[in-house]
Amino acid sequence: MTQTNMMTNTITPAKPYVYSYSPATAALLIIDMQNDFCSSGGFGELLGNDISATRAIIPTVQKVLAAARSQGMLVIHTREGHLPDLSDCPPSKLARSRKQGAGIGDPGPMGRILIRGERGHDIVPDLTPISGEIVVDKPGKGAFYRTELDELLQARGITHLIVCGVTTHVCVSTTVREANDRDYQCVVLSDGTAAFDAADHEAALNMIHQQGGIFGWVATSEAFMQSLRL
Repeated sequence: MTQTNMMTNTITPAKPYVYSYSPATAALLIIDMQNDFCSSGGFGELLGNDISATRAIIPTVQKVLAAARSQGMLVIHTREGHLPDLSDCPPSKLARSRKQGAGIGDPGPMGRILIRGERGHDIVPDLTPISGEIVVDKPGKGAFYRTELDELLQARGITHLIVCGVTTHVCVSTTVREANDRDYQCVVLSDGTAAFDAADHEAALNMIHQQGGIFGWVATSEAFMQSLRL
């Protein structure tokens, strides 16, 4: 299928201007909606953060996910976490976590903190991936770093990413910046993303769409779902 005979959808309003995409070459990318960041006793809360904002977006992301599934759009979930032996965890990251009171790999209420295979590493139950959806496990903030994400997208002809998840100023922002450098066009859903601090969330969104969309676009979940003509 060529770009010229694909149906074009538009998300409006969007910042800094209308976002156009074809569902055939777009993917919904859900960043790190894990117990460790969105549930009580997880890594985020153990670091002293208020997780109410990350929990609050779960119903919104659930609606977006259902809309994407209904249209047959490619769905990709990511999870941040490390191998049990911590061989993929940079010593500096490990040391900082311990100084903040929640050492990566230490025992926690949902198993070892930020470790693959533990309950804390799992995606929250309301957003559990279904058969056929891709799950990318990443050791860093960005979803492209030391993962197969770029190859997966290229193999499927994906050029546009609809992005939601947590946290806006860390893993979401880092992933969008990585995607921008790889020529993917991203729109971040403002009410489908969250940070532990509202000011960080707003600042991160502004950094994405400022200067004519230096890293991408920002729109609401409702605008995205309307673009699917549901």
